[in-house]
Amino acid sequence: MDVKIYHNPRCGKSRQTLQLLKDKGFEPEVIEYLKTPPNAQELTEILDKLAIEPRDLMRKKEAEYKANHLDDAGLDRAALIDAMIANPILIERPIVLANGKAAIGRPPEDVLGIL
Repeated sequence: MDVKIYHNPRCGKSRQTLQLLKDKGFEPEVIEYLKTPPNAQELTEILDKLAIEPRDLMRKKEAEYKANHLDDAGLDRAALIDAMIANPILIERPIVLANGKAAIGRPPEDVLGIL
């Protein structure tokens, strides 16, 4: 089974989720999304698999959220996706993809349901 993790090595939850996957016998494709952010199509597919809207995947406490006025209710889905691509620090992590599904590893055990 192919497993991907959008990972930030500086994030404790992301490291814990990656270790959990390895402990379960998986060798996931690790995508350090701060270095290689998903494109608009990939992010749209992730959102669809998670069944959430872009703002639900955003880290609202990041300075970039406030600096870019992303709390503006008038911003559409495409604008929010573009903001996450331009500022990948805004993307909640870690995100695991497997079996055509996605899960956010907060807590890390939440990803087990898609494996």
